[in-house]
Amino acid sequence: MGIILLDIGNVLVNVDFMPFCQTVCRDPVSGVAQLMARYCQGELKERHDCGRIASFDFLDMIVDDPLTLDLPLHQLRLAWQDIFTPVPGSEEAVAHLRRHHELWIMSDTDPLHFAFLLDRFPLLRSMDRYLLSYEHGYLKRSPDAFRYVLDMSGRDPAEFLLIDDRKLNIDFSTSVGIESILFRSWDGTLASPSLAAFGISSSSARGQR
Repeated sequence: MGIILLDIGNVLVNVDFMPFCQTVCRDPVSGVAQLMARYCQGELKERHDCGRIASFDFLDMIVDDPLTLDLPLHQLRLAWQDIFTPVPGSEEAVAHLRRHHELWIMSDTDPLHFAFLLDRFPLLRSMDRYLLSYEHGYLKRSPDAFRYVLDMSGRDPAEFLLIDDRKLNIDFSTSVGIESILFRSWDGTLASPSLAAFGISSSSARGQR
């Protein structure tokens, strides 16, 4: 039995920061793009995802930003968290994969998002292990994240398979010897030759759906 490393965003759940920006922005015409660039991508978000900025400090920065409305902190927090919807087919695919392998979540995420995901998506509570950037400090856009997996587990790279939607993450996974599948849909992933080589045939996968 091998270990499948599952990304969360745009693999198990879709991610869309636009509702957050539209909810909290004081000027929805000119300010949304600025909020998106400031908090939903780039350095501040990366530091939050890596645990280098505490969540309450991150939220305080948004509260104090002149671009944002004067909202109660709990409302702002919920707007930041409530940006996810299910990816079609994810529950069936996960149920099938776990019949063959251990499933470890490997995600670049922050404490606020992960707490919300566990609460709203029971699918995520069934995983065997969680490797979260805010806990170990590495993003998957670096080979250090995958070296951490190998060092922490004491396992051989051949025992792992990554399913992730970002090509850069796939490249760094491959650089340390971990086979990967670039996710586009669950139909395509379950039919992947890489998944078949890892011990799950596409015909078996389709038959279980």
